[in-house]
Amino acid sequence: MHPQVTAPPPAPEVDTEVDLGHHGDAEVVPGLVDLAVNVRRAPMPDWLADPVTASLGDLASYPDPGPARAAVAARHGRPSAEVLLTAGAAEGFVLLARALHDARRPVVVHPQFTEPEAALRAAGHRVERVLLPAGTGFRLDPTLVPADADLVFVGNPTNPTSVLHPAGVLAELARPGRVLVVDEAFADTTIDPEGTAAEPESLAARRDLPGVVVVRSLTKTWGLAGLRIGYLLGPADLIERLAAVQPLWAVGTPALAAARACATPVAVAAEREIAVRLAADREHLVRRLAALPGVRVAGTPASAFVLIHRPGAADLRLALRARGYAVRRGDTFPGLGADWLRVAVRDTATTDAFVAVLAEILEA
Repeated sequence: MHPQVTAPPPAPEVDTEVDLGHHGDAEVVPGLVDLAVNVRRAPMPDWLADPVTASLGDLASYPDPGPARAAVAARHGRPSAEVLLTAGAAEGFVLLARALHDARRPVVVHPQFTEPEAALRAAGHRVERVLLPAGTGFRLDPTLVPADADLVFVGNPTNPTSVLHPAGVLAELARPGRVLVVDEAFADTTIDPEGTAAEPESLAARRDLPGVVVVRSLTKTWGLAGLRIGYLLGPADLIERLAAVQPLWAVGTPALAAARACATPVAVAAEREIAVRLAADREHLVRRLAALPGVRVAGTPASAFVLIHRPGAADLRLALRARGYAVRRGDTFPGLGADWLRVAVRDTATTDAFVAVLAEILEA
């Protein structure tokens, strides 16, 4: 797994005061409009609800992941041996941190979802951070990643920046002796500018790149955060190593039923339709936010959320709570700070009501 290199220099000191365990759900209380959590809320389609409901009659038996694993593998054009079903994407990060305990120089590219770093630290790793600068729109620069980093985590599209990195740029990070973990939890929210190709920068079907593990989640688009279902895609030998540290029966029967349903052509087509509608709603949100004084939208948003910058955003977040809106604070993401906020993309009516309140606060 590891290249033959001399011992790496000590990792630079990082801001350990950042709360890596803070997530958007902590922002939401009853009575607030939720713009803090990136989970789509819509009625569950029958093709998904029916098999999940039917699976409740099988709870006396231990879960069998085989059929769901095969379905996910077929969706991405891989053999089943290259798929590991997990209790949400978050479990995947824990398995990676534990199984790859011998990694010598783990690196996390920030700003991004904080669970990969939290899982690495909990497993005893000393983590090095690579911070993408806001001035470049948080675009990935492979040259910033140390050449001898043997375990690298990067998001695509990245939470919280909503930046979608080109697949070719990500591929530059793959090399023998390195495990490259690409968090694609929000990949199914992305669409090409013409609205024809879903997941245009995904590496999920790429089997030619060495050491690449793709992390996927089914909880965002399909509103299954409470069911906990995701999966890892990667080389069979590495997937076997990850499976060895996974608890028995980690994914329950209803979640397995959901995984099978979400891997069908019907589901994939529905995801594409949702991504097209989301792109229109996101464009509306970006346009409305950009018209506000002092508000800057970061980069080119491509997912179900938008990152904004405004001096005094910490106070702004509290003012929004007082007016009935929950947004995600930015200071718990390494590489950001108190002047950043993340806002979930919702329907245009919700966006218009939110922006109207935000404009009143800014004018006060």
